[in-house]
Amino acid sequence: MSAGRDVRGDKVAAGPPQPFFHSRWVDAPAHVRELGPDAGLPAGFRAAGVACGIKPSGNPDLALLLCDAEHPVSAARFADTGTPAAPVMLSRERCALSSLRAILANSGCANAATGKKGLEDAAKTQGAAAMALGVQPHEVLLGSTGGISDYLPVDNVLRGIREASSRLAREGDIDFQQAIQTTDAFEKRANIEVELPAGKVRLSAQCKGAGMISPRFATMFCFVETDAQLEPETAELLLSVCLKRSFDRCSVDGQLSTNDTAALICSGESGVRVVPESEDELRLGEALDALMRQLAILMVADGEGAKRIARVVVRGGESGQVETAARAVANSPLVKAALYGGDPNWGRIVQAVGGALGGRDSGAHPPGAHPPGGHLPLDLSIEGVQVCSAGVAVLDESELEAKLRPAVERPEVEYEIVLPGDGEETEVFFSDLSYEYVRINAEYTT
Repeated sequence: MSAGRDVRGDKVAAGPPQPFFHSRWVDAPAHVRELGPDAGLPAGFRAAGVACGIKPSGNPDLALLLCDAEHPVSAARFADTGTPAAPVMLSRERCALSSLRAILANSGCANAATGKKGLEDAAKTQGAAAMALGVQPHEVLLGSTGGISDYLPVDNVLRGIREASSRLAREGDIDFQQAIQTTDAFEKRANIEVELPAGKVRLSAQCKGAGMISPRFATMFCFVETDAQLEPETAELLLSVCLKRSFDRCSVDGQLSTNDTAALICSGESGVRVVPESEDELRLGEALDALMRQLAILMVADGEGAKRIARVVVRGGESGQVETAARAVANSPLVKAALYGGDPNWGRIVQAVGGALGGRDSGAHPPGAHPPGGHLPLDLSIEGVQVCSAGVAVLDESELEAKLRPAVERPEVEYEIVLPGDGEETEVFFSDLSYEYVRINAEYTT
């Protein structure tokens, strides 16, 4: 999948969905207050976004963010892939990931599968951004998204860096967001205030992603800024835990990007110190968790051409089975097509789980997981309506239509699967599979 062409049109809808916390699957903490999309960045941050000619559409395509604090603290995660893009490799190898001061990101070109030249181009832009911002190259995190195998137009990027560095402002997160987007139909951006026992702090976030989404430890892009004062270990812990509960739990098409990048940067400019293992850390973690889970759900809802989204919860089973089953359902074209059509065809869910876990005689699962004969006696409920018990249907067709059809035609649909065994529990958020998804990806140039 390539995200180098704005095939949805030249204009992206202004502003993220409001209110920001709107999904039934995210509980907004009582100590969190939404500030709205125009609130600007937390103290100590400035950002900008410009058009420098990477995208043929002329849309904004270069984003710059700077933390002005003297001693920022940060953490970062990247795509868990065997074919990482040049900016991912360079950031991993050269950046001081616990003390980042800046982010240089572009859309319209992934700078992936570009070999030595790609690394050299990334290094040139990193150095240029550092010089323009008055920081060290290892303090500049890189991010690129767009067409795989396209070479970065370095001269355009250098011009864009000069322009963006002159436009940095606290309210620049709006332009920054626009510049990192590709096929996104709407913004995924938020500004919130968090009431801690030690005082009030701010959190802002900018996220992009609509296709090639099945991340491990990150998403396409997610950048979070806070004016709270954190220890490096705290920033690392919070980002790691919250990623595992948000972007690591979602899928649009089961495809892992070459460029996934997520970062948390803390300026400390609020003067509110978050002590490790304190009530402040717990409350800040709850706020960050809710923020990132809602962003992840927005990303799934913006899955290219998506009309509906779903959450599959799997419980029980043997070691590793719940994750395998949940991913199988979330990535099944048949399940996703039924979701798009609002079709209560739950047999596709059972098929996906059975195919992923296999029968007893196949050796594809832990011994003892199934009774003799390979039968998997799973339970399945959709929107609270049980349709399958111990692997056997419990509703006839007329009952399905009456009880289930209205439920599966909602914008959000939940599936609950119980496997035999005490095991574990997991969840995955996913989007449907639409005609539009095929059209968008058929028109890409890779």
